[in-house]
Formats: sequence, C-alpha cells, structure tokens
Amino acid sequence: MKIKKGDTVKVIAGKDKGAEGKVIQVLREEQRVIVEGVNRIKKHTKVVDQGGRAGNTGGIITTEAPIHVSNVMLVEGKGVTRVGFRRDEVLKTRPDGSQYAGFRSVRVSRKTGKDI
Repeated sequence: MKIKKGDTVKVIAGKDKGAEGKVIQVLREEQRVIVEGVNRIKKHTKVVDQGGRAGNTGGIITTEAPIHVSNVMLVEGKGVTRVGFRRDEVLKTRPDGSQYAGFRSVRVSRKTGKDI
C-alpha cells in the first residue's frame, strides 16, 4: 500500500472529487482508506444501556466511510504526485553488536524524486 496513515491526500474520483484531507486509517486487506472530512455518512446507532459512562446515548452520528485507495493521490507541495519506491543500502546492527549490509525501502515522489 503506497498510502500511509497521516498522509495528506486529494480525492481524484467520486462524489468528493477535489477534497483534501488527512488519512485517519488504512484498511490494507480491503484496499481502502478513511480520509478526514471525506465520504461522510450518517450512521444510526441504538441506545445501549450498560450504566455509567460505558452506555451509548444513541442517535444519528456523522462519520467518515472508507474510500478506495485508487481514488486518492498523495499531496506534495501544491500538487499531487504518484508514489514510487527506492531501495537504499544501509548498515544494520544485530543484537550481538555485529553489523551487516541490508536494504531499506524508501517512498519517493515520482514527480520530483524527493523522499516522502
């Protein structure tokens, strides 16, 4: 998944096209993301009487619904960009203190080539 929690994304398709928001949650298996302020729905909840603060008051709650990851693009600077990956060679340390050469995957902007 190229989009992560905390990224700022722009909706490129659907009823909220053009809206920008921060990713609240990523649902990897369903390939969907929940974006703050985008794809808002009204959810009807029942009153749950468990006593004290654990009880739910019920009513109509407005919340964000998941949107498919193909309908959003990562915002970088003033515009949007696609996400690519680069493998950097790094020096890693084992628990016993010895070191070895390994690789770390880094997200990069396809437009500018800079790290994200």
